[in-house]
Amino acid sequence: MGKLNHTYLTEFILLGLSSDHQTQILLFVVFLIIYLITVFGNLLIILLIHVDSRLHTPMYFFLKILSFNDLCFSTTIVPKMLVHFLGVRKTISFAGCSVQMFSFLIMGCTESSLLAVMSYDRYIAVCKPLHYSTIMTHKVCVLLVVGSWTSGIFVSVVDTSFTLCLTYRGPNIINHYFCEPPALLKLASEETYTAEMVIFAMGIIILLGPVSLILFSYWNIISTVVQIQSGEGRLKVFSTCSSHFIVVIFFYGSTIFTYMQPNSKKMNEKDKVISVFYSIVTSMMNPFIYSLRNKDVKGALKKVLKREIR
Repeated sequence: MGKLNHTYLTEFILLGLSSDHQTQILLFVVFLIIYLITVFGNLLIILLIHVDSRLHTPMYFFLKILSFNDLCFSTTIVPKMLVHFLGVRKTISFAGCSVQMFSFLIMGCTESSLLAVMSYDRYIAVCKPLHYSTIMTHKVCVLLVVGSWTSGIFVSVVDTSFTLCLTYRGPNIINHYFCEPPALLKLASEETYTAEMVIFAMGIIILLGPVSLILFSYWNIISTVVQIQSGEGRLKVFSTCSSHFIVVIFFYGSTIFTYMQPNSKKMNEKDKVISVFYSIVTSMMNPFIYSLRNKDVKGALKKVLKREIR
């Protein structure tokens, strides 16, 4: 971090998703709606799981943590993004950019680990149901969550450190709507090979590692499900697991595309659109995917609404 003292830039200009004024107003409305849905949906999931004792199980414990993480994840990006849509000068200070990047990486990397933990939970529930309560104890669940956050913080510290250790003398225009390593590295005034390789290595750990665990879990889940005699039982398991798998495809697919490819000196519009999926859309989708397809969550919502009406 010693090279940080030689950085000449004090702020960056974010180009955002569009330079057209009318399009920016439309995007402001769209992303404001997305953010409000994200906040309301995730807060609702957290509230329902907290107040309904029937949802005090490992699966919903992880879902509550995921909802909290999604809430923080979206908040690190969207509010500043909304301000820039309506602002004339779309700047962010070097310090602000650093904080946003560090926070974004923590939430994103933690999400990656949490999704893997949730797939492991479903693997134990489906493949080893008789041992589920003894394996997935409250202590184990807490340790898995702590491990997810620890891995997120570790990768964030490494990626942020190697990105900010580089010298940035100019230009200061980031062709993106928020600060993240791939976009910032393109502005570095020195060789970025080492930083790129470190970020790539961290990507292998925090992306391909969890994906491998998820694929292992679902391979075993599918193998077990096809042996279930009851059609209703198979449907229930597939319904629960398919919700999780939809999130996995959206999140890991778009993230791997961005972080597991050779760094290009030019970020095109396609790259920015793809990043919208893992940075914003996934956080909005999670409450809908997990609640609309889940009878327990819908039952808890009805119970809360009836209590309020009375």
